[in-house]
Amino acid sequence: MSIRIPGFDERTVRVGEVDLHVASGGDGPAVLLLHGFPQTHLTWRHVAPALADRFHVVCPDLPGYGASGRPDGGPEQYSKRVTAATMVGLMRVLGHDRFSLIGHDRGALVAFRAALDHPAAIDRLGVIDVIPTVDMWASLNGVNGVFAFHLHLLAQPTDLPERMINADPDTFFGHFFDTWATDPATIPGDVRDAYLRAACTPEAIHAICQDYRASAFVDAAHDAEDRKGGKRVQAPTLAIWQDPGDLVLPFDPQAIWRDWTTELRTLVLSGGHFLPEAQPSAVTAAIRDLIT
Repeated sequence: MSIRIPGFDERTVRVGEVDLHVASGGDGPAVLLLHGFPQTHLTWRHVAPALADRFHVVCPDLPGYGASGRPDGGPEQYSKRVTAATMVGLMRVLGHDRFSLIGHDRGALVAFRAALDHPAAIDRLGVIDVIPTVDMWASLNGVNGVFAFHLHLLAQPTDLPERMINADPDTFFGHFFDTWATDPATIPGDVRDAYLRAACTPEAIHAICQDYRASAFVDAAHDAEDRKGGKRVQAPTLAIWQDPGDLVLPFDPQAIWRDWTTELRTLVLSGGHFLPEAQPSAVTAAIRDLIT
């Protein structure tokens, strides 16, 4: 039996040329929740039901991930600009011209791009444990790149990463669940298995690589162009990131997000990278405070 977000309906929604797998529930103002790598909408299995008492909560699988369709074409089709437009299109199909948007990891990059490109649609913005693409690449110098090796590997412009990952996809993707969560209970076995089933097919692996190629060869240029033009997020913004403990980050998340936003609040939480699953109550409370 597949795992579902309690109380949420699931369906396929056609947006442009992409079929999106969408879970939704609750009534009230709309909020869109976007997951990250290497996951699916199940990232929000704790947060979404808690928000659904006052909000209409929409949780899609991103294009290329989970049960959603995989766009044809090169990395450009996986750019955050294209995916952000698809997410805004999804919400319009569902009857929401304006909504709050919260993203984790890759989903946060899509959310950030949506807030920049579609300011009239985004009421509130939340980004969890990520910094904008152009800043991320700038921070990966010296040994800092070791800890983010997957960014370089997945972005290779040949089929090398697909061939390597297909040799043992469970070990590759499992590495991130094992090392990015400080408590193994953050992602229980059945959820881990669901994530791995979704990510470990050749088609999914290729789509994920295209997503990361887009970050290297498309998204960073979009960010740089907007920075040069002085473009900033107009929506009130919440940035959450993990407490790094004894590790010294090669960047200052607060300073970076302050430069990109006009109104910023921040929160630092323990529990590793998968904060919507490791700290669902704290994440839910912060989102609720932002969008209420």
